[in-house]
Amino acid sequence: MRIVILGSGEGTNAVAIMKAAIEQQLGEAEIVGVFSDVREAMILEHAKSFNFSSNYLDPGNQKTIISVTEEDKWIHSIQELNPDLIVLAGFMRILKPKFLSEFKNKIINLHPSLLPSFPGLNSIERAFNKKVKITGCTVHWVNEEIDGGEIIAQAPVRIMNGDVLELVKQKVNAAEHMLLPWVIRDLAIGVIPFIE
Repeated sequence: MRIVILGSGEGTNAVAIMKAAIEQQLGEAEIVGVFSDVREAMILEHAKSFNFSSNYLDPGNQKTIISVTEEDKWIHSIQELNPDLIVLAGFMRILKPKFLSEFKNKIINLHPSLLPSFPGLNSIERAFNKKVKITGCTVHWVNEEIDGGEIIAQAPVRIMNGDVLELVKQKVNAAEHMLLPWVIRDLAIGVIPFIE
């Protein structure tokens, strides 16, 4: 199974996938490319340090989406790698219908809450401020609804009375680093089926 990773920032979840790949913990999955919409994103540096192909792709001048003028370049660059699975690991842009249809039922996203609770941005902070006792992370299929695709797997994280926000973020990040490689492995070996 050929994997492409898209990310916008620090790339800690991508690192978890890369380490799992190097340690041969992803079944038959192989990382064939890493792309970022941020030229200086650490995810690209991490990919280089692990000797995975990495590239910056210009997203255009719109903040939340890949602009129409750049979308075809993104699609073509990813199609060239013939991926079976595209993993959004901290990718901060909304994918539009054309992109989704080109890679239909091949895109998964990692979200830092137990969906359907707290979709969108600042999920950990919102859960913490609501004083929920259990939060966590979710891996789901990507569709046109933001964080609304079919849920694949979740990992719960308990918020204890004395926890501060930074500690909750660390706990959720640790759960993410465990859950995402596990889901990729189970997709690769067929334990988790691809959706039709």
